[in-house]
Amino acid sequence: MSLTIKDLEQLQSQNPDWQMELVEGNIIVMGPCDYESDEIGSRLLTFLNIWVMPRKLGRVTGSSAGFILPSIETDETTGDPEKRNLRAPDVSFVRAERLKKTQRDFVQLVPDLTVEVKSKSDRIKPLEEKIKLFLELGSTVGILIDPDKLLVTVYRPNQEPVILRDNDKLVIPELLPGWELALAELWPPEFE
Repeated sequence: MSLTIKDLEQLQSQNPDWQMELVEGNIIVMGPCDYESDEIGSRLLTFLNIWVMPRKLGRVTGSSAGFILPSIETDETTGDPEKRNLRAPDVSFVRAERLKKTQRDFVQLVPDLTVEVKSKSDRIKPLEEKIKLFLELGSTVGILIDPDKLLVTVYRPNQEPVILRDNDKLVIPELLPGWELALAELWPPEFE
């Protein structure tokens, strides 16, 4: 039995504390991530918002924002939206011209920037596959943050991934001209 977005919405209303995605007709319940992974995602979200908001460049969201993705065989304007995948990156950015007004629902578009933060229980391969799917469907940049190895991998369509280490700077000139972030800023501080 293939489930739909309406099925997911009904299950979500019955279980509001669950975070779920719809992948190929199957509902996947996402467990909570570890504290460090969420803190890293929140730090990135904050750094992005500090740049994006005053410049009115677009919208930055966290892991609870759901995107109804076009099917691989069709574009966004065809096919039954109820049969599409609904995915939620850990952090995402959508340019202002693509989403001029926020919506009180899932949005039917692919974010321009898709970020996944590896949690303690995650495996890298499924995260890479999720980012590659978003790129195939239209994301401009995908980022995978691996706190275990203190690495950030930046993916762009039709290019080899770029691996950044602690002394490197993350830049996304095609979406956020002038913005840069020293990778060391992503990792949670240790307090004495």
